[in-house]
Parts: sequence; structure tokens; C-alpha cells
Amino acid sequence: MASLVPSLDRADLVVVGAGTIGGWASVFAAAEGIGRVIVLDRGLVGMGASSRAAGIVRAQGGTEATVALGRWSIDFYEQQASSYGTDSGFRRLGYLLLAITEDDERAGRERVEMQRAEGLDVEWLDAAGATARAVTLAPDGHRGGSFRSGDGAIDPPRNVRAYSLAMQAAGVELRERTAFTGLRTEPAAGGGLRVTGVGTDAGFIETERVLLTGGPSLAAVGQAAGITIAAGAIRHTVAVLEPHHAFDGGPQPMVFDIGAGLYWRQEEGGLLFGWSDPNESQGEARSIDWGYHDAIRDRLALLVPATRGLGLRRIWAATIDFTPDHLPILGPGLQADGTPIDGVTVASAGGHGMMWGPAVARVGADLAVRGATDVIDVSDLGLDRFDAGGRSRLAADPIALPSPRSALSGGAPAS
Repeated sequence: MASLVPSLDRADLVVVGAGTIGGWASVFAAAEGIGRVIVLDRGLVGMGASSRAAGIVRAQGGTEATVALGRWSIDFYEQQASSYGTDSGFRRLGYLLLAITEDDERAGRERVEMQRAEGLDVEWLDAAGATARAVTLAPDGHRGGSFRSGDGAIDPPRNVRAYSLAMQAAGVELRERTAFTGLRTEPAAGGGLRVTGVGTDAGFIETERVLLTGGPSLAAVGQAAGITIAAGAIRHTVAVLEPHHAFDGGPQPMVFDIGAGLYWRQEEGGLLFGWSDPNESQGEARSIDWGYHDAIRDRLALLVPATRGLGLRRIWAATIDFTPDHLPILGPGLQADGTPIDGVTVASAGGHGMMWGPAVARVGADLAVRGATDVIDVSDLGLDRFDAGGRSRLAADPIALPSPRSALSGGAPAS
């Protein structure tokens, strides 16, 4: 997808980051007829978290906004083949969000009522009902959970291919191995600042619109732009167990043990499972913590007895992003005094790039191109919800992987 750089380097929109958010946002913006769209990435397209995720996608969000983002993204994944001639490999598997304790069950039932009020087709299953749906799930050690048959999973490398092909077809210019180094601004007519271009390690690009993405590197992208972005990075590990007859046959539901930050789904005749450790320090990491792996395997074996003693087919660790309240960031880039920088938009899925990525990309493109969106109400999702210490005024989305306890503090803790 390499392209020639013209002598007059000007774009109608510059997107920083070629992950799921930046890739799809550039496609959506080009489809709006905005003109020339350039995407910058310091590495190669999709080589960050976008190609190393587990690919789980759910509409069972913990807030009205995240329900809408998940549902929009699932609809998008299901329509990709007809819209783009390629797809991300979405499969409807169903998703069971387990309740382990009495408090988990109370909170889970309340979520189901909220989700149903938003029009989501979700149900509560008791322990027997959950085991009947997820046939490899142990009959005890849990209290059932919420279930939606329409949730599922994509194939992350296939998703990278899908948006890469869509970018090419849309005429988006991708510049790999090109680092973003900062914004150029000037005083705006009505006060404040407006963007006039971006700096890169390969030169300057004149533009009046910039969309900042970046996943785990988003805080550093913001720092280069002179914008404080409350986003962090943490190790997330995914493993696949060897095949076993218990996982043969038709699709089995995915399962999330929220309190332990452990999830699993079928993969290649075996079981894929993933986790994050809330006790480790934040930051980029791709090594395997084998001690924590062993503890997670013990937890998994209690809930899925068929996994006990199974060998590993493969295992990998990736750095994923998070926000203090586990919610997306969607809104203008802000100066230190809180004044928006005209023409700069920030879009982050807060660690849910596969799950909310298409919807977050759509909103980011809408805000960058038109200054408004009809996907969700973003009035509370901007950078202005964070104080100087990174604490959000919003309650945290309760359905999320754990983030480091020593990291930026957010709203109410996830349960």
C-alpha cells in the first residue's frame, strides 16, 4: 500500500495510527468525500494490538453508550462483505458473562435490565441454564450469568487485511514507518488555536484536520501534540490450548469471568483464553509471566475441567491500551487550559479495539469531518471528563479487563 509523496504535501485529513481505529476511520472519512486522506504509522499497519487481540466482540456493554458502540460494530462486521468485498471473519458464537458471587449476580441482573431497556436481546441464565448453553462449563463455582446469542468474535489478522484493502480501495494514502512528531498551530479567528499541519520524521504535512489514534501509544501521541491524554498501556496475554474432543462440534458460547479478568472461546479444536494481571505495573510488555499463567490455568480448570492438563499450542503477550474509566475517548484535542484545538480530534476505544473499534472509528471520522455524529451521544466522552490527575468524573464501565491498580485512577471501580 505504499504511495508516492507529492511535492506539495497537503492533506484534507491526517490520521495518526494505522490500527483498527485509524484504519477504519480513514475509510469512513474518504467515503464522506473529504478529499485526500493520509494515515501515518511509526511501524507497519496493524502490527500493534490490532493483530494480536483475541477478537471478541460483544454488545453486552456496561453503559448505554457501550451497548450502542458494540451493537453498531457487530452490525458493521456482519455487513462488511457486501459493503467492501472483504470481511473481518465475524462469527456469532454467543457470550456468557459469568456471575461468581452474590454481588456479581445482583450487578449482572441490573445490567441486563439496562441493556433490555436499550433494546438489546439479552437474557439471564441461572447456573443450570448457563451450563446447558456452555456445555464445557463446570456446573458449580458460579451463579450463571447474562447471555446474548448475537455476540461473537472476529479474526484479528483478517480484520487488519480487511481495513487495509478498504483503505486501498478508498484511495487512502498509508505512510508506514513514519512517526508523528507534533502539531503546527496558529491563533484561530475566534480565539484559541487551530491546527495548520502535522510534523513527521519525514517532513511536514499541511492540513486543517487531524485525527489522533494510537492505542497503547496514545498518551505519547498526545504528548507529541501537546495534549494530555489519560490513557495507559498494560500487558495482555492470550493462549491457545491443544485440541480436545470437548471443544469439537458446533459453536460453543464464549465466556467471561469478569472478576478474574479471564475469558475463553473455541479456537482450532481447542480453547483460546486471555487475561490481564491488575497487580503489575503499566507499560509496554510482550514477555510471558509464567507464574501468573499458572494461576490463570488453575482458575480456568476449575471453570472448564476439560482444560486441566492440556498442552499449549501457542501463547503470546501484547500491549493493549486502557482508559481510567474503561470508556472510549471521543472528542476534541484540548490545550492545557481546557480550550479545544480547532481541527484536532482524539479517538480511542480504551482497550476495546475489536469490540468497539468500527463504531469508535465511525464517530472519530464524523467528528473530524463534520464536527458531529449520530452514532452515540459523545458529550460526556471527551478529554474534559478527566482531572489533572487523570481521574474521570464518570463511573467506570463494569465489564472490562482489569487495569493496573497503580495506574491512573478512574471512576467507580469495575466489578
